[in-house]
Amino acid sequence: MGWFGGSGGKSKSSKGKKGSKNKGGKPGAKNVPGGSTVFRVTVPDNVKPGDEFQVYAGNRIVRVRCPLDSRAGQSLQITVPAEGPADAPPQERPRDSDNVRKIEGSNPPAFMVGIPEGTAPGKQFPVIVGGQQLMVTCPQNARAGMSVRIVPPPMSTDVTQQPSADAPANAAPKAKPKPKPTTQLFEVQVPQGVTPGSPFALMAGGVRVLVTCPPNAGPGQRIRFKLPLELVQKPKATNEATQIKMKYGKDGWQRTVRATDLKFQWVRMDEKGDVDNAKRFHMEKSAYVRRLDFRPGNDPRIRTGLLSLIPANESATESKIKAADGRDLVTYSDLANAQVKDFADKAQWFQDTCAQLCVEWNEGHMRMNVRREFLLGDSVDAVMSLSRKDLRKLWRFEFIGEMGIDAGGLAREWFQLVTEEIFDPDMGLWQSSATNQMSMTINPNSDFCCEDHLVYYRFLGRVMGKAMFDRQLVCGHMVKHLYKHMLAWPIQFKDLEHIDSEYYNNLKQLQGMHDNDDDISMLCLDFTTTSEIMGQKQEIELVKGGSDIEVTNENFPEYVEACLKYKLMDMVKPQLTELLLGFFDVIPEPLLTIFDFQELELLMCGLPEIDMADWKKYTEYSGEYEEDEEHQAVLWFWEVVTEMDHEMKARLLQFVTGTSGVPSRGFGVLQGNDGNIRLFTIHGLPMDVCLYPRAHTCFNRIDLPMFDSKDDLKEKLKLAITMSSTGFDIE
Repeated sequence: MGWFGGSGGKSKSSKGKKGSKNKGGKPGAKNVPGGSTVFRVTVPDNVKPGDEFQVYAGNRIVRVRCPLDSRAGQSLQITVPAEGPADAPPQERPRDSDNVRKIEGSNPPAFMVGIPEGTAPGKQFPVIVGGQQLMVTCPQNARAGMSVRIVPPPMSTDVTQQPSADAPANAAPKAKPKPKPTTQLFEVQVPQGVTPGSPFALMAGGVRVLVTCPPNAGPGQRIRFKLPLELVQKPKATNEATQIKMKYGKDGWQRTVRATDLKFQWVRMDEKGDVDNAKRFHMEKSAYVRRLDFRPGNDPRIRTGLLSLIPANESATESKIKAADGRDLVTYSDLANAQVKDFADKAQWFQDTCAQLCVEWNEGHMRMNVRREFLLGDSVDAVMSLSRKDLRKLWRFEFIGEMGIDAGGLAREWFQLVTEEIFDPDMGLWQSSATNQMSMTINPNSDFCCEDHLVYYRFLGRVMGKAMFDRQLVCGHMVKHLYKHMLAWPIQFKDLEHIDSEYYNNLKQLQGMHDNDDDISMLCLDFTTTSEIMGQKQEIELVKGGSDIEVTNENFPEYVEACLKYKLMDMVKPQLTELLLGFFDVIPEPLLTIFDFQELELLMCGLPEIDMADWKKYTEYSGEYEEDEEHQAVLWFWEVVTEMDHEMKARLLQFVTGTSGVPSRGFGVLQGNDGNIRLFTIHGLPMDVCLYPRAHTCFNRIDLPMFDSKDDLKEKLKLAITMSSTGFDIE
C-alpha cells in the first residue's frame, strides 16, 4: 500500500466551489481519462486539512494527506507510480488470494473470503480479489476460519474507505449523525386470566393499546414491547367531547390501537379493566362491526365487495393513507392529532387532506352536462361512467340549455337536487324511519319499486362521498346505525330500538322470560321472522334451516343475535353494500376514524339552523315538571342550551330526537314513532331515580333530573350528550 501526500507536485487541489462533490454523491477516486497513473480524489467528510485518508486507486490501496488549503468535499488530483496500473491486462494482474472463492452467477460479482488465523472481530486483513488488493473488516459475529461475503468495487470505481464484510466494497457510507429514537420500550406483567396468544389492553404512555401475549409467556410473567413515539406522544385533547370521555372512563366499547401494526381495533373493557373476550351473545355487552372486503369487478371502474357483520373485537381499520405516488400521506400520528380536535378543526383537517388527494386540474377535470328535466337519470349515467380517479377530479356542472358558469353555485344546486330526489320516499329507494320522520332508512323492498335499484345506491354512495370530498352538503338525514356502518362503529342491541321499537320491546320481554327461567319453547318460536313485501307477508329464515330450529332457553342468545343481524344489516345487505362501495370509491376509510357518528351526520348534512324561540315555544313538560314549567331546573336547562355553540345544540337534538334534522316547518311538527305529532318533551324526575339526563328518541323526550345547581346540570347534560356519541353508557 502506497502513501501520497499533498505536496511536491504529487497532488494538486482542484478547488472549484466549496462543498462540491463527485458525481453520485459518494467520496472516492475517479480515473482521469488520458493516463492510467493519474486519479482524482474527493476529500471525504470529517477529514480536516493535514489529515490522512485511504482510497482505492485502480488495484491499489493508497493513503493521501489532505492539503492544508483543502476541505471535505473538494477534489484532489494524485499521481500513482506506474507499477501495477489499474488498466493492466488480466494476465498481468496479481493472482487472487488462496482464501478467496468466487460465487458463481452472482451479479455484481461476489466472493467468499476466508478469515485468516489471528484475526479478531473488528480487525482488518488484506486479500487480493479480482486483481485488486483490498482490506476486509472481520464482522463482530465472525472469527478466524469462517468465511465472509464481499462485493469488490469495479476497477473504474473509486472508493475512499476500505470494504466491510458482507457488503459491497464500494459502498462506503458517510458518517451520519446518530438517528433519533423512534420507539419507546415498555415492560408489563401479563395479567391473570390471559392465555398465550390472547390480546390484553393496557395504558402505555397515556394511550390505551392492545398487546398480544407471546406464545411462550403466561400470567405473572413480564414481557417487553416497543411502541412508536408517534403513538405515545399523542397530543392533549382540545375537543370538549373527547375531554369528557377521558374524564369519565365508563365501561363500554373503546377504539384502541394495536401495538403490532398501529391498526385501530375495538375492545370492550369489563368491570375489572380487562379485555372482555366473551364469545356468546349478550344483550347489553355484545357488539358487531361491519366488514367490507373489496373485490375486483367485471368493469375495472366498479369494484364489488362482500359485506358482513363480525364481532366488534375482530374488526381492524387501517391507520394510514397512501398518496398517488406511493408515499404515506396520512399516518397514525396525523389521525391521532386530528381525533382530539374540536369538530370545526376536524372538518378543516379533513378537507385539507381531501385537497391533497384531489387530482390536479392540469391532470384532467370533469364537465358534468345534465338536463334539468332528466336530472337524476343524466346524473346517474354521468357519475357511474367514471373511474375512482375521476371521482377525485374537479367537477364543473352545466345545466343544458341554461346560461351560467359553475363557480360553485351550480355544483351546490346539483348536490341538493339529486339527493333530494333520490331520498324522496316516492322514489321507492328510501323510506322514513318508523321512529323519526326526519331520518331516512333503506327500503328493503326497493327492488320492487325501482328498476336497477342497486345502481342508484352505488350512485348515491358516490355522491355522498364526493359531497364530503368537495365540501358540499347532502339533503337527507339517515338513521343512526347507517352512519355507524359507514364509520365501522359497533352496532349493539339497543340500536334496534331506533328502527323498530315494537320489535325491540318484544325481544326485551322474551329476555325477561329467559332471565326468570320461564320456558320459552312454550311460545313455539323458530329462527324465522316475517317480512311484508307489497302487502304480502313472507317468512324469512334468520339462519340456514331456521324454520326447523326451535327457540329454547338454551339457544335464546343465538336467536336474539340472529334477529339483531337481520334487522340491522341482512334485510338491506345488497343495498347497503352498494351504498358503502360507492362512498369508499371516493373517501379513504381511515379518514373517517377521526369522527363519531353524530359528527359524520353534521359534516354531511351541515349544522342545523335552530330557532331557540321556536324550540321553547313547542316544548311540552311532563313528570315533575308537568305542573311546574317554571321549575328552577327547567330554567337552568334553557339557559345552558342557549349558551351552547351550534355544534352542541345539534348534538343535543341528535341525543333527544335521533337526528340533527329540524322539520322545515319548525319544532311544532315534530313526529314520534307512531307518525303523530310528538313535541320535544322535558320530563322531570327526582335525583334519587335518575342521576343523568336520559333520552327516549321514540317520543322526542329527555328525562331531566331535578338538579340542585346549574353547574351540576350543565356538566351532567354535556356528559350525557357526549356519551351518546362515544358509545359509552351512563348508569
